[in-house]
Amino acid sequence: MTRLFTKLGAWGAVLPLLGYCAIALGFPVWAILWEGLHQTNPTTQQTTVTFANLTASWHGIYLTGLLTSLRLSLLSSVISAVVGLFAAYAISQSRGRYFKQAVLTASGVLANFGGIPLAFCFIATIGTGGVFLSWIQNVWPSFSLETFSGVALVYPYFLVPLMVLTTLPALDGLREQWKEASANLGGTSRQYWRHVGGPLLLPAALGGFVLCFGSAFAAYATAKALTSGTVPLVTTQIANILSGNVIAGEDNLGMALAFNTIIICGLMMAVYLPLRKRSAKWLES
Repeated sequence: MTRLFTKLGAWGAVLPLLGYCAIALGFPVWAILWEGLHQTNPTTQQTTVTFANLTASWHGIYLTGLLTSLRLSLLSSVISAVVGLFAAYAISQSRGRYFKQAVLTASGVLANFGGIPLAFCFIATIGTGGVFLSWIQNVWPSFSLETFSGVALVYPYFLVPLMVLTTLPALDGLREQWKEASANLGGTSRQYWRHVGGPLLLPAALGGFVLCFGSAFAAYATAKALTSGTVPLVTTQIANILSGNVIAGEDNLGMALAFNTIIICGLMMAVYLPLRKRSAKWLES
């Protein structure tokens, strides 16, 4: 076995990883696509290959749920990306080593603090009435935790720490010598960030945005606990179908909806990876 890996060279080193990805990622994707392309007749119980599930997933209430999920993910990701990027920059400029470690530890915990516990915290704090809710409604009269705006307010709680964890290594990778060289050549701070720092941080910022978008798009329990399903999201629709709340003959429609989410995430990663590869050589040099 060792000789085999030696002969394969670099491919031998990544062969176990490729095998793991094929089993853990490739096979589930293929299974989802396979089920999404099949439909069982409720009368004859005959299974046929068809595009009806994929077609139905792009129409009616399912299209509404997909568009609502995209809007929610985009809004919460933009907010989290902007706030998280500035927060990460402030942390990177801190001279306190223990403070930075404490913030990173807290960010790692809060980035995974989603689901029902997060929804309960906001319901207990704001709820359907009270001082906090009245303060918010003075500025935002239509605000409620049970609406689209309420979910959009809650999601950045775990997305901002995720953005901090993603962009902080890139900010630490910016060398002080580059800024000094720009100043020696007569460049201003604005020119430095426009021509040097900004382009180098752009892939990391886009990567953080992609991760935030994916986390928001895939989140289920938080939105379900807050809205009880009143806000149409693709994740709640998939859960309803898998739990049996579906019209006869549409059992595999949830697989088609899941395949749509895979396509969307794949398209975003296809945009991010070339940009990340372009700047990696500068941050790692």
